Parts: sequence; structure tokens; C-alpha cells
Amino acid sequence: MRLARFDGDRLGVVDGDTVIDITETVPHRPVGGSLHGFIEAVAEGQSGALAFRDVVRHRLSDITLACPLPVPPKIIAAPVNYLDHKAEMTVEHTVADLGVFLKARTSVIGPGDTVVLPYTDMRFDQEGELGVVIGRRVRDLPVEEAMTAVFGYTCLLDMSMRSTEDRSTRKSFDTFTPIGPWIVTADEIPDPAVLGLRCWVGDTLRQETVIADMIFDVPTLVAYASSVMTLEPGDVIATGTPKGVGPVADGDRVAVEIDAIGRLDVTVSDRGAIPYGRRVGAALSPTRPMAHAPSPHS
Repeated sequence: MRLARFDGDRLGVVDGDTVIDITETVPHRPVGGSLHGFIEAVAEGQSGALAFRDVVRHRLSDITLACPLPVPPKIIAAPVNYLDHKAEMTVEHTVADLGVFLKARTSVIGPGDTVVLPYTDMRFDQEGELGVVIGRRVRDLPVEEAMTAVFGYTCLLDMSMRSTEDRSTRKSFDTFTPIGPWIVTADEIPDPAVLGLRCWVGDTLRQETVIADMIFDVPTLVAYASSVMTLEPGDVIATGTPKGVGPVADGDRVAVEIDAIGRLDVTVSDRGAIPYGRRVGAALSPTRPMAHAPSPHS
């Protein structure tokens, strides 16, 4: 199934060019939204959540898609998970040495939303990625069982500032984790390794890869993350980006498309941006990165 949030917090199953509204079949959850509630209901074995009652259909063109998971419990990200990106960034280490890092869950936005750049004079890059959505609470999963914890997949953009700050800082600004346009359940994608990924800025294709080129494949990444922390329903794992990252600026359109999932489109704005030198704490910083200069950080 392709599960989408739309028109606020309605929940629907995308069926061709229509959406089946199943909002009333899902138990209300005060936090996380309708789709998060659906994932938790399935994890708890509430099979009734899957029964479509009093079906109402909407044309996809008549609704407004919303972020599938507006308040994920965690966003877990894999740095340097493609060898071609390692070469591109001229770094020594990969995910196998670096482990994973966390992004702020408040950085999430959805399809058609806007990435807001915080500074006027720093370089910001797009990073197109496969997003893995966790479906049940797990800890210390062996690689052979890791896929049993996967609820589904989505498109994800890991927007990044190039500077000296830690990854979690540079990638956690509000709006820096677009996901969507929906979540495709794992039964629809038996092997994510075969999926192709493409990312555009404007009309320029910047990134193109096959998920099979990842250093940590999806089962290894899920198992590794579960060895570090408890995974919970609704957690999102950003699986890393291939080569082709590059700067984005005010007015740019960014899109990531993944086979069997869909296409996520966002725009970029620098409204409200300030010079990097005026950031909180800047006066105490001994050095200042060169604006728009390449960085060894990914």
C-alpha cells in the first residue's frame, strides 16, 4: 500500500490517481499524526485498522498531501554510505567507522513544502536518500531478521550545511528533512536494493544510483542501528546519499525520485536568513569556515 496523509491529518491509501480515505479506521493518537497511529496499530496487532469501512475516494489532484510522519520518534542517519560519495567528499571514513547520527525530528517537512536556509553566506547541499520507516519496537536485531522491523519506505532529502559543526547540528535546522510523498509498505518492495534513486535541482539531474551500491545495505543498517538504540514504530532511517551533492540557493526546486515509491518535490527559500557571523555564539568561535567552500564533512 501507498499510505498518505492529506488535507491536514486525513489518512489515505493511494490507488492510481485516487486516494481511499481510511481515516476513521485508525485509532486516534494524540501525538504523531494519523499515519503514525496506523503504524502503531499494526505493531500492536490491531488488524481492524486494516479494514476499510465506509470507503470514500478522492481524486489525487483534489487533495493536498502532507508530511507522512510529522513527528517521528527519531531520525537516524547514515553518513558516507556510498563509496562514490566517499570519493566525492575526499573523506577517509565511511558509515562502517562513523556509525549513525541523529537529526532533530523537528526538521521534518513534507511534499510541496519549503526548505528554509538559515544563513545568507554558507553553502547548503541537497542529499537525496531512501528513507526506511520502522514498524515495531526492536533492539539488537540480527541482520538476518532486520527486515521484519521495516514497515515501509519513503523518499527523503537530507539537507546539509557545509561548516565545522557536528553533523547533527548542520543537518537539523527546521525544514532540513523533507520526506514523502507517502510511505510504501514493505510488502510492495521485497528487495529495496534493486531500487533506482534520482535527484534533481531544477532541471539538472545531480544524483543517480541504485540502492544496491550502499556500503551498509538496508538490513545491515537497521540491525546496526538497533544495536545502538531501541528502534520504535515510526522511526525514520536516512540511508545515506550517493555522489552528486551540490549547492542549493533561494528559489531552487529540489526533487528526489525512487523507483516503486514516488517523487518528492520541495522548494528552497532564504527568507529570514542572516549572515553566519551573526549566529548565536559566533563571537566565541575561534575560526570561521569559508562561505561556499567545499568541506570534508558529509
